[in-house]
Amino acid sequence: MSTDSPRPDGGRRAPNRGPAAAAGNRRALIAAAREIFAEEGPDTPFSAIAKRAGVGQGTLYRHFRDRVALAVAVFEENVGALEDAMGDDGTIAGLLDRVASQATVSTAFIRLLSAEHRDPRAGGLGERFDALVVRLVERDRAAGRIGDHVEPVDVELAVSMLAHELASTPEAGRAEAAQRALRLFGRAFS
Repeated sequence: MSTDSPRPDGGRRAPNRGPAAAAGNRRALIAAAREIFAEEGPDTPFSAIAKRAGVGQGTLYRHFRDRVALAVAVFEENVGALEDAMGDDGTIAGLLDRVASQATVSTAFIRLLSAEHRDPRAGGLGERFDALVVRLVERDRAAGRIGDHVEPVDVELAVSMLAHELASTPEAGRAEAAQRALRLFGRAFS
């Protein structure tokens, strides 16, 4: 049976690539969610995400059963990007700067996960982020970039404050709010 059978309107259906398309569909859904949530907020219909990604709603629900699952996937990518960026020479200042950049465009996801902060699907993300912060605090302390008074929990609190402040700040004021917060944390951590 052909996967590109004719449609009633005379056109041809796109070939069904089956499981081979799964990873690409997932990436497309995450990218679409980032765009749509940034434009319209976390209450955007799920169907709009599938449409923007160019997949059917069944594909969306196979990958993400709800908005929280989608938000967790976005933050998995964000944490992975932070881990990669901080590599062998990352600093707390660099981490805070990157978090500010991510948070400025991920405000809908921050609000969504904040409302569901006890959801176990987000637990692994916290552990990965904690390990990253511990490594950066040790590195910065050894290099004399931060004071001995700075503990990993202080950095995690700063990240949380920064993300939540940016999520509640109107878009026009986010860049300025991020810069003010980064200056404040820089003074507090030195």
